[in-house]
Amino acid sequence: MVGITSFGGYIPRLRLLRKSIVDAHSWADPSLRGKAKFERSMCNWDEDSVTMGVEAARDCIAPISLKSPDAIYFASTSMPFVDRQNAGIIVEALSLGQDIASLDIGSSQRAGTSALMQALAAVKGGSYQNALVVASDHRKTRPSSTQELAFGDGAAAVTIGTEHVILEYLGGHSTTVDFVDHFKGEGQQFDYNWEERWIRDEGYKKIIPPTIAQALAKTNLPAEAINHFVLPATIGRAAETAAKAAGISSEILCDNLAQTCGDTGVAHPLIMLLNRMEEDVRAGQLIMVASFGQGCDVLIFRVTEHLAKMSKPNGIRGSLANRQEESNYNRFLAFNRLIDKEYGMRAERDNKTALTTLYRRRDMILGLVGGKCRQCGSPQFPRQDVCVNPDCAAPHTQDPYSFVNENAKIQSWSADYLTYTMDPPSHYGMIVFDKGGRFMTDFTDVAVGEIDVGTAVRMVFRIKGFDERRGFVRYFWKAVPIR
Repeated sequence: MVGITSFGGYIPRLRLLRKSIVDAHSWADPSLRGKAKFERSMCNWDEDSVTMGVEAARDCIAPISLKSPDAIYFASTSMPFVDRQNAGIIVEALSLGQDIASLDIGSSQRAGTSALMQALAAVKGGSYQNALVVASDHRKTRPSSTQELAFGDGAAAVTIGTEHVILEYLGGHSTTVDFVDHFKGEGQQFDYNWEERWIRDEGYKKIIPPTIAQALAKTNLPAEAINHFVLPATIGRAAETAAKAAGISSEILCDNLAQTCGDTGVAHPLIMLLNRMEEDVRAGQLIMVASFGQGCDVLIFRVTEHLAKMSKPNGIRGSLANRQEESNYNRFLAFNRLIDKEYGMRAERDNKTALTTLYRRRDMILGLVGGKCRQCGSPQFPRQDVCVNPDCAAPHTQDPYSFVNENAKIQSWSADYLTYTMDPPSHYGMIVFDKGGRFMTDFTDVAVGEIDVGTAVRMVFRIKGFDERRGFVRYFWKAVPIR
């Protein structure tokens, strides 16, 4: 049996009210007023598809005892690097070791399901024992566009294996059709989108049903056997139209989360699947997952008894519950670099990254790996030649020790309006880990007055800064309050 063995998800804490978008643009387009309901997820300035992918993967791996995966598949259409293995950054952040295959998959809105199908085939064929699939998107949209209102940011992750399978993979089918509903050309910042009714009637209605029929034929299942149907669609009634044409009842369509986070791109099929798995699904039920983008992917799973037994992750529901309302549309524009904002002279500095130092200390910078003394057991960050414990001070006794999953408390802090940051004031300070060790760090996802000495925090992987001149993104770990 091969299938999904664990899952995890991440939705950014910030939720932009759609009303704030409409209020800014309805003077030019009054038709937007009818779309001023609910909210969409929004990345903080120091989040992108990689950082969200790391959080989703941590949520996925945390509840289970899993051997380090043999392969990682990272799906996104908004990867920060065009020519650098983005999956490799996630590998370093998770300290998965170098004996792991990695692959970036993009260029289509079905990249998430395509990565999932590739991982399932590789594990079933024996190429790998365990695989990690991460899908994440942080898509930029043109201000006042339909996409700005409909889209959201988010990530999902699943592990694939043959033991303790919670969703058994029964089979699926893929079709490839060069149906261009939207595209983004080389050097372009935004997608160019075609007319929605044509996409629904010529795309969803005519491409998805035959793919579903092929998947059902391969698995010897009737359409009536499906209990839950995952199909992301931001176009009105597109999912219902496709389901009806395929002979599937619209009553089993899963929540597309349009009201709470929006369409999260390549991650959305998995996010919708994870959200349904966190609801009342029972062993033996069948779940169909479909995605659309220059063709269609359809996968069919059977829920096993292991789903009810597994330790539940924070998941999509946990992320959705951890929300902070954002009504400042200008903040959204600034965080997504859609306006050229003046940040003052302190922002005028060269942020060139020494790639040699990044490589030699990648475990410390990307993996938050410090040291632990073999002689007295004292942890410290960064790892040094001499133990930091004054009663020990033993030389050359430091073994690698990860602080990623260690909780801490704030020892001292500052909210500084003079230090440059894209989200002033800059919160930083000293934290002390519960199991020993301390270091100076930045705080993120905090409001003025929210933290104090003694506040419990956890570590998250975030953007440290940008090298604008060379197009390089620098990552490190920051602390967020445990809510």
